[in-house]
Amino acid sequence: MPELLNVTKLSARFDGAPTSPVLDEVSFHIDRGEILALVGESGSGKSMTALSLMRLLPRGAQMNASAITLDGVDLLGLSDRAMNKVRGGRIGALFQQPKRMLDPTSTVGAQVAEPLRRYLGMNRHSARRAAVELLADVGIAEPDRRARSYAHQLSGGIAQRVMIAIALAGQPQLLIADEPTTALDVTIEAQILALIAAKRTQLGMSVLFISHDLGVVSAIADRIAVMYAGRIVEEGTTADILAAPEHPYTQALINASMLKTTATGELYAIPGNASSARDLSAGCRFRSRCSVAATAHVEHQCATTEPDLTAGRHEPHEHSTRCWAPIHLGESA
Repeated sequence: MPELLNVTKLSARFDGAPTSPVLDEVSFHIDRGEILALVGESGSGKSMTALSLMRLLPRGAQMNASAITLDGVDLLGLSDRAMNKVRGGRIGALFQQPKRMLDPTSTVGAQVAEPLRRYLGMNRHSARRAAVELLADVGIAEPDRRARSYAHQLSGGIAQRVMIAIALAGQPQLLIADEPTTALDVTIEAQILALIAAKRTQLGMSVLFISHDLGVVSAIADRIAVMYAGRIVEEGTTADILAAPEHPYTQALINASMLKTTATGELYAIPGNASSARDLSAGCRFRSRCSVAATAHVEHQCATTEPDLTAGRHEPHEHSTRCWAPIHLGESA
């Protein structure tokens, strides 16, 4: 499939922070109609990556990149005014806690209608009518009544459906979904995932799906990029990543998401604490939590030199990992 989004060597740091950036030369691409999942623990840099793509960095943060292009358009070179037209138009976004994202003083219908007027040029009457149709299209019962509701009158699941309607109103080429099901129960979560997947197919849009949960990701993503401490440490198709992970961190995430138990019967937990990209020394960023380095006898390499992201042994054109001792078929290299 032709490429829609290309990100090359994206870095971000905060003013006054130590030398190590929060994002460190992050590179990936998303093809047209593809869902790429960005996976990792809290603090790994997933949300900062999403904010950087939309040029919505928090106060005190700075970013640079060799390239960020969307359908051939250089997003880094756009003026603020032009980028405002991209956000909500060519790029739609979903976030956690949808009720907090909605304006409590405005009706649902007015909020869905606003991007229809701004990005598609509809008049007030046409936008209100189209907003009701959008609410129905994302599976909201009694859309006329819901259009007159306010955020505090909605359940979490309905609120997220409203946010999906708002995100799709501008007919985006790319949808960024940042932990969109985290606060929802499992039944509603499954419905929202199915809705996002259906809209991807119906509209032909691409999706950057951000999550800490590989179980959720397995149900929706075509490819997975695993992030740790501001770096992508493994990337491949969903089937390859889940069936044959090569990075010890990816294997640890799989163990945790599948509720595996230890020899003592306790639920598996990744040892230690997630590393911050701002508190790192030389070497592999995962080494203090790694269970493979010692048995593979690569402790010196792991402690002194960070490995590059290189093609793995299987599916070399689709699967890459950043590890001195990549796991292969359950054994260390």
